[in-house]
Order: sequence, then C-alpha cells, then structure tokens
Amino acid sequence: MSPDVIVAGAGPTGLMLAGELALGGARVVVLERLAARSGQSKALNLQPCSAEVLASRGLLDDILALAPARLPRGHFAGIPLDYSQLDTPFPYQIGIPQARVEERLAEWARSLGADIRYGTAVESFEQDETGVTVDGVRAGYLVGCDGAHSAVRKQSGVDFPGRDGRVCAVVADVTLAGAGPAEWALPAPKAGGMLTVLPLDGGVFRVLAAGPVQMAAARTDPVPAAELADALAGDGLTLGEVRWASRFTDATRQAARYRTGRVFLAGDAAHIHSPAGGQGLNLGLQDAFNLGWKLAEVIRGESGDELLDSYHAERHPVAARVLQSTRAQGILLVPDDDVTALREVFTELIDARALAERVAGLDHGHRFPGLDLTVLHDGRRHVVATADGPIEVRPDGFAAVPAYCGSRVA
Repeated sequence: MSPDVIVAGAGPTGLMLAGELALGGARVVVLERLAARSGQSKALNLQPCSAEVLASRGLLDDILALAPARLPRGHFAGIPLDYSQLDTPFPYQIGIPQARVEERLAEWARSLGADIRYGTAVESFEQDETGVTVDGVRAGYLVGCDGAHSAVRKQSGVDFPGRDGRVCAVVADVTLAGAGPAEWALPAPKAGGMLTVLPLDGGVFRVLAAGPVQMAAARTDPVPAAELADALAGDGLTLGEVRWASRFTDATRQAARYRTGRVFLAGDAAHIHSPAGGQGLNLGLQDAFNLGWKLAEVIRGESGDELLDSYHAERHPVAARVLQSTRAQGILLVPDDDVTALREVFTELIDARALAERVAGLDHGHRFPGLDLTVLHDGRRHVVATADGPIEVRPDGFAAVPAYCGSRVA
C-alpha cells in the first residue's frame, strides 16, 4: 500500500514528524541517506517549549531519564536568562545529546507503525494535483527534513535567501589528560573569546571554542589537535584525545516558502543559523510538531487543504525571529573590548523575562492556560470545559480560537 507521506531525512525533525504522522493514523515512510545513525550529537539541549511538545505526546519522562543535566537558565550570547519565572510547566533547559533524542523518537515512531529506511536517499520527485512520486514511489505528500543542503528544497525551486557565514567556531568531542568540569554550565564569553566544556559519557567532553583563531579560519579548514589544546589551556585544561572535531559558521538562511503544493520543508531544510542560544534542534522539532498533526488531520479527511497553509503562516515568522536572535547574538559574542562594553550596556537595558521567553520558544502561539498535557497524548483535538464555556484545543495545545487565550499553558 502506498504511503500517505514520505519524509526525507531521519534526523530529529524527520523522526518527530514521522511519529506525529503515525500517531494521527497516516502511513509514513522515512528515507535517510545515511546507512545508520552516526551517534554523533551536534545539539545538546532542549528548550522549555520542546519539553512541552514532548510532554504532549508522553515522551518527556523518557527523555528526562536519559538527560545528564537540567539547567534552570538559558542564555543570550552568554548572558544568563532565568527560566524559573516562565509560564510553563517545564522552567528549565534539558541538557541531552541529540543522539539520545533521536533514539527515543525513532522508537516512538516505529512503535506507531512508521517505516524508517536507512541507506536510501531521495534522489528525485515529481508532483501533481493528487500526489507526489518519489523515485518511483507514489505518496500523498513529501516533506523535506533533509538538512541544510536539502535536495527536496533545491528540486522544489524554493529560494533560500540569507547570507553565508562570516566567522567560524569549533566543536569537538575530546578526552582530557586530567580532571575536567563535573557539571554542565552555560557559556561564559570573555574578551578573548568563548570556551565551553561539557561532560558527556565515558570521560568524553564536548568542547565549543570561538576565539580569534577559530573566527579567522575557513569552514573547510582542518582542526588540528594543537588548536584545541591551546583553547583548552586557556581554562587550565589539558587535551587528551580528539574523538572528532569540526568547524561551523554563522551562515543564516531561510526558505522563502515552506509549502510548494504537496511538498513541505522543515528543520534545517527550511532554515539555518548559528547555534547561539541553543535553538536549532528545538526549532526543527517544533516545525515537525506543527506540520505533523495538520497533515494527519487532512489525510483523515477531518480538515480541508487550507489547514496546511497555516504551517507556513505559523512557523515561518517563528524561524525568522530565531534567525534575527542568533545574528544579534553573533555580534555580542565577537571577542572585542568594545563589544564587551556593548554586552554590559545591553544586559542592563533588556527585558530579561521577555528575552528568556524568546530563547525558550515561548513567545508565540496561543497556549490554553492550565491545560493538562496528557489530554494531548492521542494527537487529536479536544473540547475543554471552561467558565466561559467549551473551548476547542488543537493537538498542539493551542486554543483553536486565538482570541480566547491571553496566556500560555502553566
């Protein structure tokens, strides 16, 4: 039987989408070009909004059991942001390697009937009014969750405006010759740059280095061990072994549209940006959450095609704000005495709560106040009794009548 949806890419966005679609009764096939999951973790955190997403599907407890840390704060360019006063049941950042999140999402999607195929890339597709043909396989819809160099986006002819990277940083997993930090901590930029070292499993540490040497490098330059050793020495740490290392840039781009007929984009296929503030993985999960229940509802015949247009309408502005935020953080992280002065003035002037809501992903949408998120485990709409009468709640916990909801879930 032909699938209802083909998802290109089995990263966290694609796996979240697959589970959401399968929960809604859709037949879904995920095609991943890699032969198997790499096990490497680019991202290391989940923001409060993502915790709400996972709790809405009964996944959060399992994720928390796998997480090495919970941080009661976020940060904006290293400036600490207190999450304790945010209007959410999960006022903390979850420190967890991306690979563990992917593993749990894959288990969930498969348990619901999703077919995840590794070693199979989406090479070509054609669409018409009734469906999409992907490398000879017919489906109702195609979703590109296939990363920054998305083949789906390119073949759809969707513009990807923005700018190339201006500066580089280094990310690596290493061992240390001697003791290292025992706890997770937020980045702490200094005049000479930023160095973050976080403990993972088995004596391995994640290193993020962004000093003058790293910022002057090219994206494709190799990362010599001596460069990492010098960066670590600045914090009194001694390099042991380099497990892997890579450079990344602050390239910033966003797809002009998230929907082209029956083809959609989500995650890095729809937007790329600097990892400043720890929002990338979260943005993709939330894209998938928004699109998944809508596609499933249309496939079930409970809503018309116009519901699918709301995916771009709701998610494109959210990503645009994240890109704006990460670009601003990039300026505040430049290792320069004048920028240090700017950071100090900025810290005095900001509305810290509003900025915390923005980084935590809680600055958009119309959450139903006081909603028990277990109600949403089935991925369907529900009518909830209130003092003002019954209110319809969407499968993502948003009030179906936005004017009703002046505050978000508590």
